Amino acid sequence: MIAAPALAAPACFEGQRKVEEANALRFQARQEARIGNHDRVCETLDEIGDRYADARDAFEDCGAGVVAIDLRSESRNLRVAKKVNRCD
Repeated sequence: MIAAPALAAPACFEGQRKVEEANALRFQARQEARIGNHDRVCETLDEIGDRYADARDAFEDCGAGVVAIDLRSESRNLRVAKKVNRCD
Protein backbone atom coordinates (compact mmCIF):
# COMPACT_ATOMS: atom_id res chain seq x y z
CA MET A 1 0.00 0.00 0.00
CA ILE A 2 2.93 2.34 0.59
CA ALA A 3 4.18 1.87 -2.98
CA ALA A 4 0.86 2.96 -4.53
CA PRO A 5 1.30 6.71 -3.86
CA ALA A 6 4.93 6.50 -4.91
CA LEU A 7 3.93 5.01 -8.26
CA ALA A 8 1.83 8.11 -8.92
CA ALA A 9 4.91 10.35 -8.85
CA PRO A 10 5.99 11.87 -12.20
CA ALA A 11 9.33 10.08 -12.00
CA CYS A 12 7.46 6.78 -11.79
CA PHE A 13 5.50 7.63 -14.93
CA GLU A 14 8.80 8.38 -16.66
CA GLY A 15 10.19 5.05 -15.44
CA GLN A 16 7.17 3.18 -16.75
CA ARG A 17 7.50 4.91 -20.11
CA LYS A 18 11.16 3.87 -20.33
CA VAL A 19 10.24 0.25 -19.56
CA GLU A 20 7.62 0.33 -22.31
CA GLU A 21 10.20 1.75 -24.73
CA ALA A 22 12.60 -1.04 -23.76
CA ASN A 23 9.90 -3.64 -24.41
CA ALA A 24 9.27 -2.22 -27.86
CA LEU A 25 13.00 -2.26 -28.57
CA ARG A 26 13.21 -5.89 -27.43
CA PHE A 27 10.62 -6.76 -30.06
CA GLN A 28 12.63 -4.81 -32.63
CA ALA A 29 15.84 -6.65 -31.65
CA ARG A 30 14.10 -10.01 -32.12
CA GLN A 31 12.93 -8.94 -35.57
CA GLU A 32 16.42 -7.75 -36.52
CA ALA A 33 17.88 -11.06 -35.32
CA ARG A 34 15.31 -12.94 -37.35
CA ILE A 35 16.40 -11.23 -40.57
CA GLY A 36 20.07 -11.56 -39.66
CA ASN A 37 21.02 -7.91 -39.15
CA HIS A 38 23.65 -8.53 -36.45
CA ASP A 39 24.93 -4.96 -36.20
CA ARG A 40 21.45 -3.56 -35.71
CA VAL A 41 20.67 -6.22 -33.08
CA CYS A 42 23.66 -5.10 -31.04
CA GLU A 43 22.78 -1.42 -31.40
CA THR A 44 19.22 -2.13 -30.31
CA LEU A 45 20.39 -4.15 -27.31
CA ASP A 46 22.54 -1.19 -26.28
CA GLU A 47 19.51 1.09 -26.57
CA ILE A 48 17.51 -1.30 -24.39
CA GLY A 49 20.22 -1.14 -21.75
CA ASP A 50 20.05 2.65 -21.81
CA ARG A 51 16.27 2.57 -21.34
CA TYR A 52 16.56 0.14 -18.42
CA ALA A 53 19.16 2.35 -16.74
CA ASP A 54 16.95 5.42 -17.18
CA ALA A 55 13.92 3.55 -15.86
CA ARG A 56 15.84 2.21 -12.85
CA ASP A 57 17.00 5.73 -11.97
CA ALA A 58 13.47 7.12 -12.34
CA PHE A 59 11.97 4.40 -10.15
CA GLU A 60 14.62 4.94 -7.49
CA ASP A 61 13.89 8.69 -7.59
CA CYS A 62 10.19 8.12 -6.96
CA GLY A 63 10.75 5.62 -4.16
CA ALA A 64 9.82 2.45 -6.03
CA GLY A 65 13.09 0.68 -5.31
CA VAL A 66 11.51 -2.77 -5.64
CA VAL A 67 10.79 -2.07 -9.30
CA ALA A 68 14.37 -0.87 -9.73
CA ILE A 69 15.59 -4.21 -8.35
CA ASP A 70 13.45 -6.04 -10.92
CA LEU A 71 15.06 -3.94 -13.63
CA ARG A 72 18.48 -5.07 -12.45
CA SER A 73 17.49 -8.65 -13.25
CA GLU A 74 16.30 -7.49 -16.68
CA SER A 75 19.69 -5.86 -17.16
CA ARG A 76 21.37 -9.17 -16.35
CA ASN A 77 19.16 -10.88 -18.95
CA LEU A 78 20.19 -8.20 -21.42
CA ARG A 79 23.88 -8.94 -20.80
CA VAL A 80 23.17 -12.60 -21.57
CA ALA A 81 21.42 -11.62 -24.81
CA LYS A 82 24.44 -9.51 -25.77
CA LYS A 83 26.75 -12.43 -25.10
CA VAL A 84 24.57 -14.83 -27.11
CA ASN A 85 24.51 -12.38 -30.01
CA ARG A 86 28.27 -11.72 -29.64
CA CYS A 87 27.75 -8.00 -29.11
CA ASP A 88 30.48 -7.45 -26.53
